[in-house]
Amino acid sequence: MFMIIIDITESQSFSNGIDEFGRLCEPNEMISPAQCRAARGLLDWSQQELANKAGVGVVTVRQIEAGTHQPRRATLEVVRRCLESGGVEFIDENGGGAGVRLRRPEARGHRRS
Repeated sequence: MFMIIIDITESQSFSNGIDEFGRLCEPNEMISPAQCRAARGLLDWSQQELANKAGVGVVTVRQIEAGTHQPRRATLEVVRRCLESGGVEFIDENGGGAGVRLRRPEARGHRRS
């Protein structure tokens, strides 16, 4: 296990720090516009809700989902992690096509003997 520490000065923004981190650690595959729409649909989130939760503008979410421009890698990673924290899993291209599904809820309070 290793840890990367990035020093962000007051003149740098959080997203600049994420960009630096993204260059150091190759993230998972980026999500497609269709995966973003599907994940948001599974979570029953509006575009505005996703934007608020991810800390990005609603126009950014609209552009990601429409595929009209290529957002920064850091922006896609923030959106992906937000959707994953909401309870979805992204399925990488594996011959059957990329996809998204709800994560199986873990049994809470139930232990097997």
